[in-house]
Amino acid sequence: MVYRQTELTKQKKAGTRQRILEQARALVMEGGFAAASVVAVAQRSSIATGTIYRHFPSKGELVAEVFRMASSKELQAVTAASQIQATPTERLRQAVHTFAERALKAPRLAYALIAEPVDPLVEVERLRFRFAYSEAFEDLIEDGVKSGEFAQQKASFCAGALVGMLAESLVGPLSPQLSSVQEQVSERETLAETDKDELMTEILAMALRAVGAK
Repeated sequence: MVYRQTELTKQKKAGTRQRILEQARALVMEGGFAAASVVAVAQRSSIATGTIYRHFPSKGELVAEVFRMASSKELQAVTAASQIQATPTERLRQAVHTFAERALKAPRLAYALIAEPVDPLVEVERLRFRFAYSEAFEDLIEDGVKSGEFAQQKASFCAGALVGMLAESLVGPLSPQLSSVQEQVSERETLAETDKDELMTEILAMALRAVGAK
């Protein structure tokens, strides 16, 4: 007799999988992908390690799914900002501001998504999302060129370069090493906020220069 899962069994399985992903993401937010070991995720999820392997064949598969889940949310926010009803210049400002602001609000997660050394499966996803971000900016740049707000250029090339610049400009500020130093010096808290404002200004100016905004 062939065993068939009941609807209740399917729902329970889906719920367990979602709990695993949520707890894994929480660990990544605290300590990066290195912190999301199978044992740690199992403990946070209150399940046996064997249960995780029934949902994900390896840690690589698990963290790759966490990466997809987290990156999809970030990409959706940036894409939405790039499509607001405004001029291409203002759309670019909003998209870049959204990208940087969200990264600075969740620095450990953002660093993990952008720069942390990762499993090859995650690296594949990282590249795929780089292309997705580039596509969002490419449409925006094309509109800016057509309207005369941006310099004449190959939008696809500039979009890829812009995404790379945005990511690299945040690697240092998001670095866990820098954050740990700042946390040890309480008087730097106010300065840190000032630094973030200055960084945001520089990133926005860099983005506008990159597309030749007038």
